[in-house]
Amino acid sequence: MGQLTGPSDPSADAAWHIHEDRRGFFTDTSVCIGCKACEVACKEWNHNPRDGDLEFTGMSYDNSVSLGASTWRHVAFIEQDEDRIEQARETGAALVSLGMPTWRDDDTDEAPDLTPPDTPEFRWLMSSDVCKHCTHAGCLDVCPTGAMIRTEFGTVVVQDDICNGCGNCVAGCPFGVVERRSDGTVAPTTRTGERKGEQPEIPNHGVAQKCTLCYDRLKDGQTPACAQTCPTESIRFGTREDMVAKAHERVADLHARGMTEARLYGANPNDGVGGTGSVFLLLDEPEVYGLPPDPRVPTADLPTMYRRAGVAVAGMLAATAVSFLGGRGGRR
Repeated sequence: MGQLTGPSDPSADAAWHIHEDRRGFFTDTSVCIGCKACEVACKEWNHNPRDGDLEFTGMSYDNSVSLGASTWRHVAFIEQDEDRIEQARETGAALVSLGMPTWRDDDTDEAPDLTPPDTPEFRWLMSSDVCKHCTHAGCLDVCPTGAMIRTEFGTVVVQDDICNGCGNCVAGCPFGVVERRSDGTVAPTTRTGERKGEQPEIPNHGVAQKCTLCYDRLKDGQTPACAQTCPTESIRFGTREDMVAKAHERVADLHARGMTEARLYGANPNDGVGGTGSVFLLLDEPEVYGLPPDPRVPTADLPTMYRRAGVAVAGMLAATAVSFLGGRGGRR
């Protein structure tokens, strides 16, 4: 299993004979435009089926809702009103004004004014979420079949032909990333197809699935599909060391501009998962983006649990010995 907590080189822990620098993402949410090109590219490259039926969710422009077994990249649209903006400002946030364009009146021939106005009463936070490829991965640690493996690039992937669908990894992930694949509907569908009310054939049904950081592309020296297609370079790819350095530079730049709400997520090697392979720049608290503020891999507490279990066993043995000896003394 290797080291359970703290800074570590996951590839070295996995005893890979091939030395590769750890790879990872840097997702800069401050330049994400919510185009969802990363979602489409991920699905196309990995041949992932759609999740559920073709329905509008009513959650802004977010109809994929969350990460899942068939959605390995998910772009969230987080709408914030004036009250939430004020709360963020109280934590030292200098907000990015995205604005909304003013369209022409139908009764006039005036061209639309596309200059983003200052709109402090509303904003969108857009963030492309993905598997974190943790330094200490709970999904990998609790997998009983060895279906979860650590690659030579320090990433975590699922071997479809070995996974038995037990679901331990689902509970072991502190980010709620891993899921077992289904057709994404509550009731079983009876019609097969691509239209509304139908479902396509689902490969690897019942098997745990998640982002592989395009392991097949990495082996050929290529960039993952999502980062390759991102038009604003919101998603960057490289060695984790370089990504963390770029993330710190970007935060320093934003702070110098007065945007003090910028903060990093996953860059700290001393957090509960030893740092993540997917580092994020956020413009509000992690909870706003649906991220745990203090993620912790469940296996990190194993040493403490073993010590406490040992103390409990020793106490029970001592109590049994005292009871036995005391009983013998009373009979005499």
